[in-house]
Amino acid sequence: MPGEPKRRVSGTDASALVDNGVLDNGALNIGLLCFIVQRAMEDRVLADLAAAGFDDVTVAQARVLARVGSKGTRVTDLADQARVTKQTVTFMVDQLERAGYVRRVADPTDARARLVIFADRGLAAQEVARRTEAVVEAEWTRHLGRRTTARLHQILTQLREITDPYR
Repeated sequence: MPGEPKRRVSGTDASALVDNGVLDNGALNIGLLCFIVQRAMEDRVLADLAAAGFDDVTVAQARVLARVGSKGTRVTDLADQARVTKQTVTFMVDQLERAGYVRRVADPTDARARLVIFADRGLAAQEVARRTEAVVEAEWTRHLGRRTTARLHQILTQLREITDPYR
């Protein structure tokens, strides 16, 4: 359920952690490692978007855009998924709408609600982002090897079962 806490690390497991994300053995914890990898992907996508003429998208806006579903998404759901206030997402959607990335349309399941959907410019930016993601994943696969990459994908997908309330 969205907003509910996930399974916590047990007392025994937690004792191996220190405050800055580093384990007692000096290794970075898994969460921090995943963040570093995610940030690298995000940086590459934003750089390629800027190079393709989509240089007006901020990191915060990109994180909201990444949560817009193919059939549209309500502002309240975008806020929940981005873990920011509805007012913050409304402000960002206003900016993205003015820049031509998204539009608001009536929700066919609820006449009172509106959905945020991609406009043509947003779809073009999404295409650039998807190409970059594929290039980066191919680079990582060359670095790790196909079997390790497949195993990593399997492991992270399995971990998502207990960490992603939006799956």
